Amino acid sequence: MSEVDPTSAPAPSAPAAESSRGAARHEIPEAMRRDVRLLGGLLGEVLREYGRPGLYEDVERLRALAIAALEEPGGEQLAAAAEVVESFTTERAEEVARAFTCYFHLTNLAEELHRVRTLRAREGEVSLTEQRPSDSVAAALTHLAAEVGEEEARRRLAGLRFHPVLTAHPTEARRNAVASSIRRITELMSERDDPRWGPGALEENRRQLLAEIDNLWRTAQLRPSNPSPLDEVRTSLAVFDTSLFDVFTRVYRRLDDWLLGEDRGRRAPLAPAFARLGTWIGGDRDGNPNVTATITRQAAAQASDRILTALERVAREVALELTLDDRFTPPSADLTALWARQRQLSPELAAQAAAHSPGETHRQVLLVVAERVAATRRRDADLAYAGADDLRADLGVVQDSLAAAGATRAAYGNLQELIWRVETFGFNLSELEVRQHSKVHAQTLAWLDDPASVTAPAVPPEEVLETFRAIAAVQARHGVEACRRYIVSFTKSAQHLADVYTLAERALGPGQAPVLDVIPLFETFEDLQAAPRILDEMLGLPWVQRRLEQTGRKVEIMLGYSDSAKDVGPVSATLALYEAQQRIAEWAEANDIRLTQFHGRGGALGRGGGPANRAILAQPPHSVDLRFKVTEQGEVINARYGNPDIAVRHIEQVAAATLMASAPSTERRNAEAARRYAGLAEHLDATSRERFFSLIHADGFAPWFAEVTPQEEIGLLAIGSRPSRRGLSVESLEDLRAIPWNFAWTQARINLTGWYGLGSALEEVDDLDLLRTAYAEWPLFGTMIDNVEMSLAKTDPRIARSYLELGDRPDLAEQVLAELDLTTKWVLAITDHVRLLEGHRVLGRAVQLRNPYVDALSLLQLRALRVLRDSSRELSETEVEDQQRLLLLTLKGVAAGLQNTG
Repeated sequence: MSEVDPTSAPAPSAPAAESSRGAARHEIPEAMRRDVRLLGGLLGEVLREYGRPGLYEDVERLRALAIAALEEPGGEQLAAAAEVVESFTTERAEEVARAFTCYFHLTNLAEELHRVRTLRAREGEVSLTEQRPSDSVAAALTHLAAEVGEEEARRRLAGLRFHPVLTAHPTEARRNAVASSIRRITELMSERDDPRWGPGALEENRRQLLAEIDNLWRTAQLRPSNPSPLDEVRTSLAVFDTSLFDVFTRVYRRLDDWLLGEDRGRRAPLAPAFARLGTWIGGDRDGNPNVTATITRQAAAQASDRILTALERVAREVALELTLDDRFTPPSADLTALWARQRQLSPELAAQAAAHSPGETHRQVLLVVAERVAATRRRDADLAYAGADDLRADLGVVQDSLAAAGATRAAYGNLQELIWRVETFGFNLSELEVRQHSKVHAQTLAWLDDPASVTAPAVPPEEVLETFRAIAAVQARHGVEACRRYIVSFTKSAQHLADVYTLAERALGPGQAPVLDVIPLFETFEDLQAAPRILDEMLGLPWVQRRLEQTGRKVEIMLGYSDSAKDVGPVSATLALYEAQQRIAEWAEANDIRLTQFHGRGGALGRGGGPANRAILAQPPHSVDLRFKVTEQGEVINARYGNPDIAVRHIEQVAAATLMASAPSTERRNAEAARRYAGLAEHLDATSRERFFSLIHADGFAPWFAEVTPQEEIGLLAIGSRPSRRGLSVESLEDLRAIPWNFAWTQARINLTGWYGLGSALEEVDDLDLLRTAYAEWPLFGTMIDNVEMSLAKTDPRIARSYLELGDRPDLAEQVLAELDLTTKWVLAITDHVRLLEGHRVLGRAVQLRNPYVDALSLLQLRALRVLRDSSRELSETEVEDQQRLLLLTLKGVAAGLQNTG
């Protein structure tokens, strides 16, 4: 591609009404523009070198038309672009699709680089008194202390908990090979920011970039087969290696430096290790037959091996740095006693450490500690630590001895960061959670009582029982915290929770069951409404009563965003979730429960996506209560945690919001707004739901949906180990998973799951002053409107109409487009914007960069869909495979361009 990008096209002098649905034009920073042009130019060079005559020219022709079509109201340029697409051979169409997908990957990394550049430039520029509470934990603590006092603010900080849970939901469309190539290009681009580099070094860097981009171009975008659950485990562990192992410690250190001020590094830390990592990868078997008891054991073992290897490495590094002579830093009595115990435990290891570091007791002890961590990984019973608490205790002895001897910088430097890592990750890295559908448990119990009564179980009963044996084995090897949470999908009664405890006892025998915290998952609209009643019944279960005594009355419940939105539409689901959280929080307070509400949010706005910190601050009073647990899935994992600088920013913002959610001002604002706008909420709920039902309950909607979107073909895309459906055909939407439901509408450039029904609801209210006031005063409504604006900015009515025309239902197509126009009209009016994303510079810039290229890929996808949907044509097996391959390539490309799948 050439070095000209869509940002160089002239902006219109005044937006016409027809183009108001597009994203607002934002100034692209010069450094980012330079990166995009460099990468685009290098990709163009690769395409010219590729050797296929006319490829570069065809790509440029389509690109130019797509850019021109973005601002041209008549549609002639878009029609011309469609004609170009139709003129391609199947082979050329695939090549063009690959070229645009590569461009998106390069643009995404350029944007990420600029975000990092901006974050680093801002570092230290803004004082804490000028920062918003959402900017950092330190700023949040400052604002909180002004409301509740310094002592109470510190007490709340001590109770803070952020618990991201990585899931294997199949929403990351990139292959690992592609992701690795992108990482290498990112590293090379980062090097170019070094001001010390001269022309020669930059030219060599350019040569390496060209080689890597050529490699990216030649790497197949499509996986040859679906990843296995263990492949997904390895992918998550790669994120741990590149980012997560270090970023939590960076956040703690930044906070601690602020808390201690001039004493930073010289006094005992005040910042707590407030993060814990969870994972469903290798444990979530709801609808995924590929996750077995064996997989669960292997997933836990791999994670433990990875963290113990990392802790051993860091412990050894800290030990080797600790060259403190006993004459100048005398060991404490406790350290001397620890050294004596180590000599008794292993005379050989102690002798090696003493010979390596004579007269350096602190170093000697830490060298033996590192060897004991290695022994724990090897499962050497004579030397292994029983658990992470024992390691933490030994490190504490070394730290206290150093501090007592005056070596405070050694005590609270790298050694403290090792301690934070042990507190955050333990010996299991992440807490593995198991999930299964309530019907599976009921079937298994029925089979145990009478095998003949269950003829076709969804999951083999013995496999269900083996799961509990696997949990027990993981706890025996890695500790109870490694795997104690068991989530029950579609919990509709307390009996569904009792079933799990009963099965555990029947699998292992009375008194032998593993320790379990069985967590109800309320995901449908009906289940959300019934949640308090079910929780009341749950308290009567004897297993739950015993756990309440053991845990200090801690209870965790999970809220699903996806299925409720698929049930009643995005507006009603948002309001229902708020109400459910409020009622559950009230239930917890009435029953003296220490509650954690676990949010099953996805990446797409239709699945609860959007800025997490704003969502937290819009929650009902007491529903967060200093604890925020949330699923992180697919492309969201890489977007939030793939780059260490961006990960630090994300963790800071979420932790800050979690602190501020408990501030009296936040709780008072949310409670008052909920009361003041209760009538408005009622109107929005009823009308939006009615409008949503009129669409999805229309005769023939499900087959029509499968015709006008690539929903069926998504199941062919090898992006995860989980099937896209629980087994029903497209005659029913009930068992279609929420991810392909969202993914399909996104691919069709409609994004219906993020906004449908809102326009009709706002039209019925028909009071702009009221709605603008609610937007300013009611955080839940303001967040919803902003999220819908983001969703609308990624729609395109011109292209959406072409998808909708694939189905022979003009009535449904017009209903969708009319609702889109209505929603856009009201969102622009409420936000007082002329164009979408006018007030969102970063996101608006991203959409601006990508939209024309997404359009080109959508035209290629439409071409393939038309051929596959044309019942008048008899396609050979080869022709079907060719069209499906083109379609799958465009699915990948559009996902990369919109930076969103499910």
